[in-house]
Amino acid sequence: MNHDFYMKQALDQAEQALSDGEFPVGCVIVHKGNVVVRSRRANSANQNMNEIDHAEIIALKYLSGIVPLSERKDVILYSTMEPCLMCFAAIMLSGIHHVVYAYEDAMGGGTACNRNELPPLYSSAAMTLVKGIMRKESLDLFKRFFLLPHNRYWKGSYLEQYTLDSI
Repeated sequence: MNHDFYMKQALDQAEQALSDGEFPVGCVIVHKGNVVVRSRRANSANQNMNEIDHAEIIALKYLSGIVPLSERKDVILYSTMEPCLMCFAAIMLSGIHHVVYAYEDAMGGGTACNRNELPPLYSSAAMTLVKGIMRKESLDLFKRFFLLPHNRYWKGSYLEQYTLDSI
């Protein structure tokens, strides 16, 4: 599997989010080598700001009408940032077994949680994680975002500090 090829498409979505003033997370979902869903973070920078419209959640909403649950084990989700706990749980519940991400979410990443201590619904979910694919390119987008003078989303957060201090 050419992870760079698909991550580049997720990065394109993140670039569009950044152009819209949004938190630069992009996501693509691949089924049997074909991109079936593209999405990006929404409502992080406007009067409708919320913590639900993550790129992964939006992608999962679209996926439900495209790939049957019985075929989701063959799906790969690509995200420019490590899925948060909410997204990671939704990904597992959606039957997706493969997640590839670029940049680690040092403040709220969900993939590092000890799933063995969670209830069986989550601890028994088959999951393959690939991290760090095109990390530098994703990190550059997040640095650009945090350096925007008008940005207030996660301003002063650990994630902003970690991102701006990263090489």
